[in-house]
Amino acid sequence: MTTDNSVWQVSHGLVLDVYRMTQGFPSAERFGLTAQMRRSAVSIASNIAEGAGRDGGAFPQFLQYAAGSASELETQLDIARELGFGVEPAVSCALGEVDVVRRMRDE
Repeated sequence: MTTDNSVWQVSHGLVLDVYRMTQGFPSAERFGLTAQMRRSAVSIASNIAEGAGRDGGAFPQFLQYAAGSASELETQLDIARELGFGVEPAVSCALGEVDVVRRMRDE
């Protein structure tokens, strides 16, 4: 990573937090909400990394892809919260990290 390292670091931390949080989800959700949340979180960090690693002006396009995945994850976190799957501080923390990634993208 280059100067885009800080947004990638936040997104990487978000992936780890989502994985830790979803470990406590019901086993019946392993192929449902757990898998969706993990894919969305990984997609955010992966798109940031891919965009930063490409030559030319592709980075803004990959930030848009990451933003779409962030919106997905935000919705999934809200669903998890409403279903009582996540420990509330962890859900709030993850939502905060999603917001940080979005704001950093807009800078």
